[in-house]
Amino acid sequence: MDVGQLATHFIVTFLFALLFVIISAMILSYLDRKFQAFVQDRWGPLHYGPQGIMQAMLDPMKLFLKEDVRAQATDSVVFRLAPMIFFAPVVTAFVVLPFSPYLTAGALGTGIILYVALSSIDVLGVFMAGWGSNNKYALIGGLRAAAQMISYELPLVLSLVGVVLLTSVVAPSCTLAARPDLSTCGVGSISFTQIVAAQMLPQTPWLWFVLVQPLGLFIYYICGLAETNRSPFDLPEAESELVAGYLTEYSGLRWALFFLGEYGNMTIVAAVATALFLGGWSFPGAAIGFWTTHFGAVAGQLIFNALATAVFIIKMYVLLLIFIWIRATLPRLRADQLMRFAWLFLIPLTLINILLTAGLLLLPFGLPWRLLLAGAANWLLLALVFATFRKVTGVSPTGKLPRWFRPAPMEAPQALDQ
Repeated sequence: MDVGQLATHFIVTFLFALLFVIISAMILSYLDRKFQAFVQDRWGPLHYGPQGIMQAMLDPMKLFLKEDVRAQATDSVVFRLAPMIFFAPVVTAFVVLPFSPYLTAGALGTGIILYVALSSIDVLGVFMAGWGSNNKYALIGGLRAAAQMISYELPLVLSLVGVVLLTSVVAPSCTLAARPDLSTCGVGSISFTQIVAAQMLPQTPWLWFVLVQPLGLFIYYICGLAETNRSPFDLPEAESELVAGYLTEYSGLRWALFFLGEYGNMTIVAAVATALFLGGWSFPGAAIGFWTTHFGAVAGQLIFNALATAVFIIKMYVLLLIFIWIRATLPRLRADQLMRFAWLFLIPLTLINILLTAGLLLLPFGLPWRLLLAGAANWLLLALVFATFRKVTGVSPTGKLPRWFRPAPMEAPQALDQ
């Protein structure tokens, strides 16, 4: 591929990512309100367009034309930079996501590392928004969001290690190639494109990694809820105590950038889960040779990539609807429950998952038996987590702590001698 083709590939991928973020945010804002209205027996958006669908297009226009109000005592530079720092990593992360064999930066072999690095930049944007607002409510909201996002970043990364372990086992043995890739070398891959390819190998067709790593998907999805500040982890925007959190002083286009970034992060979490656990763009008939043979090289490529992109987006939106379903169902956690859940439950659980998966995949059996044992053990561990979830975590309607976490009772002070 020459320089012109590489440049065209990058420009097409970047423009698709940018437009997809904006369009997806519009669709999700409509689905968010309409789905919650259905759950709560309300109408939701109704008056503009059929079933209020035009509301998704009118809201961005209103925010774009709205006056940008800024308090005089804010830190001007930090206040203005925060929305851009929060939104820029969202678009960049979309470029490496494999929506189809063409719509991805295939040359980048460190996709997971880049995704993790970009997701950590959002913390700076949120904290800068709280600090630059010079508002105690915004500052507390920013500090809450930073602590929450940092705490859940670690189990989010650890939940993906099981997928990397699986690629090292599913792939063939290593050979002495000049540039070994997943088809010639059995080392674990951290490239999104190669991980999707590992779930479509001829010797293991339709082996979506969720079948072997359901607990990894469960943990990753929970951490994704916390990373995007969605319910039940939306403490930074607790209306009863913090107004709108770190967004309190923002309005107009700058507020819209935070709004766009939140929905963009939701989409990224769902897209990463689709690529790593749900087979990415794989679907029945996902063989490019069939389409190029029957429709020609150029038309076959276009049809195949269009179908692959559609399949990827459908899988992704199923996960996004679960985001909205959870928001309409679960109440907000307390701050102590949220932090305890990350450090005392999710992190030990991810470490157990890594050790269990690695140990079973190293057993001296054939590949099908190792995958079967690893998948069965992972499903059993997930069932055990569901059965003991409330008792172990202490997340209950009454807020009662589990026995192992209760502090030791304090001794009553002795009365002083008169």
